[in-house]
Amino acid sequence: MLAGNKIIITVAINGGMQQDREGAVIPKQPVEIGEAAARCYEAGAAMVHVHARDPEGKNSGDPAIYAQIIREIRARSPILVQTTNGIGVRRDPKTGQLYWPSDEERLGLLGIEPQQDLFGIAAGSADFYNPEGGYPGETPYVNSPELLRSTIKAVYEKGSALEYEIVEASSLHRLMRYAEEGLFDRHRENMWLLHGGGFGATPAIARNVIFSIDEGLRMFPKAIWGITGTGRDMFKMATLGVAMGCDLVRVGFEDGIHLPDGTVGRDNSEMVRAAVDIAAFYGAQPATVEEARARFGLKAA
Repeated sequence: MLAGNKIIITVAINGGMQQDREGAVIPKQPVEIGEAAARCYEAGAAMVHVHARDPEGKNSGDPAIYAQIIREIRARSPILVQTTNGIGVRRDPKTGQLYWPSDEERLGLLGIEPQQDLFGIAAGSADFYNPEGGYPGETPYVNSPELLRSTIKAVYEKGSALEYEIVEASSLHRLMRYAEEGLFDRHRENMWLLHGGGFGATPAIARNVIFSIDEGLRMFPKAIWGITGTGRDMFKMATLGVAMGCDLVRVGFEDGIHLPDGTVGRDNSEMVRAAVDIAAFYGAQPATVEEARARFGLKAA
């Protein structure tokens, strides 16, 4: 956990597929995202994770839309901005089959201006399945070695931090191999691992996630480590992480819309406040943007 018993709260505000449902309102357009991010900042979040949507509300990899989102967020609050690297699955209008964006399109998000503060990449491939996040059908989510290597190199050259989404513990060994090959230093101060449960083949079972956390800290002892979960397991996973002394928790409508008591949140800020309450139960407080910026090794704003 950060100095002073602080926890970075990240809010994954919309995802690529999630739509309004059961009273939960998903921000989709740049102004909506900017306003929602400001409410989350006021509630205690230090970082917002965003996906872009086109005018029809469907996921988009258009750098111009991402640029407008970043401008709208920064016009309203100092919250750190992390863009997705996955963009989101799409459905072929002719065949109805789900497919993922190309590596070329995903790598295009590394060159947005104004630049995002933080980046992310899944550290391995998986059979993705997340009905609560708007993905009702299981579909292969491929993260190629070329995509991962290119992203690592580009992000660290920018002087930023890269979140590795640990889809399962085996992906940690993949990262370790890359470190041993010299792609990056496994003792970097801003090595960042996000462990999760409920994403496809990775169950939201404590012993499974704890194993992944322990393996991550064994291989990358200075890592920033966070935790997330999907659907009704989101806050169970958050509580597990806080109890174990995590550095970061991720909540938000991308991964689910239910609060700890099972009711549906109407706004992402409610998810943030619930995470703040869980942290407080364990004597922890939300990290400020400045504290999060320092821990990620980012330059001053």
